[in-house]
Amino acid sequence: MNAILKSIFIALFPVIALYFSIASIVSLISNGVSYPQIGLLVSSFTIVLFFILLFLKPVARTSSNLKSYTLFISIGFLGSVLSNSLNNSIYLAIPAIGLFLGWVLYLKWYSVFTQRKENMIIRVGEKLPRLELEDADKNKVNTSKFTGNPSIYLFYRGNWCPLCMAQIQEIATQYKELQKRNINMVFISPQPHGYTKSLAKKFEIHFNYLVDKNNKVAKQLQIFSKNGIPMGFQVLGYDSNTVMPTVIITDSNEKIIFADLTDNYRVRPEPETFLKIIDQQNTL
Repeated sequence: MNAILKSIFIALFPVIALYFSIASIVSLISNGVSYPQIGLLVSSFTIVLFFILLFLKPVARTSSNLKSYTLFISIGFLGSVLSNSLNNSIYLAIPAIGLFLGWVLYLKWYSVFTQRKENMIIRVGEKLPRLELEDADKNKVNTSKFTGNPSIYLFYRGNWCPLCMAQIQEIATQYKELQKRNINMVFISPQPHGYTKSLAKKFEIHFNYLVDKNNKVAKQLQIFSKNGIPMGFQVLGYDSNTVMPTVIITDSNEKIIFADLTDNYRVRPEPETFLKIIDQQNTL
């Protein structure tokens, strides 16, 4: 139930913020300067701007609390509430209060994965289980093929996720360094094969782009995210279920030497971290 609520929340929250941004602008144009409306506009537009930039100018990671955005949203929220209270019309501040609470929910509830530390499968020092996946052409691929060289397995939610795409783009810029170390770079997503094929064509780099059909491997590794897709993306062909962003690095014998099971989908490791881990392993 919690996952379904998150799916609905992230689909509606930006839309509600957009509605109040437009409503505030219309009110200010029609009725002149109104401090409560200005406060509401600051809060709502900041939220809208965050989500727009997330897709137009993707970043691979953010801070967990998004301090700059939170500051402007808080200023708008306080301005609207205080202005309305001075006019003895505090009920008019309800939209600003709702947006502020929605932002807090986004930061502290939606963005967070719980119980990831309880994962007993992905453990440094243990051998990575053999995984059976598919390539973009639906051919079976077993991870045993990667034995003999260090491997980086990056599980991403899909092409729809701007942070995932930015993270893959960031790793692609490290292609020569990865190639120099003979590293198998393996991207894995439960998304439809067509999306994975288009991603491979986009980068045209010799990485491994694999599909985890029906989240079989995600369930095997305990990184499955039930109803983790925002409500509405199903019309694009995505399944409602997905995987939690995860990075696993193995040595040439398939032993796990690094694992990042982030508890916040916006907080992810730098690609330089991957190279550092492998270089340290090679010096042992």
